Amino acid sequence: MENSVVYKNTKVAYYCYGKGTKTIVLLHGFLENSSMWKAVINEFSNQYKMIAIDLLGHGNSECLGYVHTMEEMAETVEKVLKKEKISEAVFVGHSMGGYVTLAFAEKYPKQVGKLCLLNSTSQSDSEERKEIRNRAIQMAKTNYEALVSMSINNLFSSETASEFTHEIAECKKEALQTPIQGYIACAEGMKQRTNREHVLKLESIESLIITGKKDPVLEHQYILEEATRTQTPIVKLSNGHMSHIENKQELIEALAVFFN
Repeated sequence: MENSVVYKNTKVAYYCYGKGTKTIVLLHGFLENSSMWKAVINEFSNQYKMIAIDLLGHGNSECLGYVHTMEEMAETVEKVLKKEKISEAVFVGHSMGGYVTLAFAEKYPKQVGKLCLLNSTSQSDSEERKEIRNRAIQMAKTNYEALVSMSINNLFSSETASEFTHEIAECKKEALQTPIQGYIACAEGMKQRTNREHVLKLESIESLIITGKKDPVLEHQYILEEATRTQTPIVKLSNGHMSHIENKQELIEALAVFFN
């Protein structure tokens, strides 16, 4: 059942599953929504309370404006936890959801028991990445459907694309529900985000990085170096950026260890 909070006159939708003394907060990536966590929720909701949130401009959450900063999205998460009377939780953030998780942990560190970056990074965008986002923002205004199709294709490793044709089609269908304003606002927010490597170094928060060896978005070596610098444990999966699809069982096994 859908629940919601209001943040700056904007509706933020979220969904609660299961029950337990430990709460898991699930934050989806760009062009995704809370439904991406279906397999994870099915696996763990008999043990934990799980909260999956639609971030601003995605799923059933409204757009706030023309820039959705990671800090603002972190504040929407805090609103949800306050409504649910959750004082501490374990966070899993996929891609953009990882950026929001880090922003949340920086602002509300006492509310984060553990955090997992799933196909994500604590680094800010490189100049090259910012330019790619700028070009995508312009294309969104003129040829949104083609942009979304290309964006989703680019998340899967070339080796798995033929294996997951149905799942890729479903991802595109979900992504096209994201309004153009939501696309642009989150792309601008990601482009402006700051480096939060220091959050991974906080001794008060147990962190984990889960990465895909063939991730076409985040270079594997780049993530390995980040894990080494921050002394963050890392789980290396065999495929691309969409580990919840491409390496579903291995991901569930890694999360089972992490949640415990």
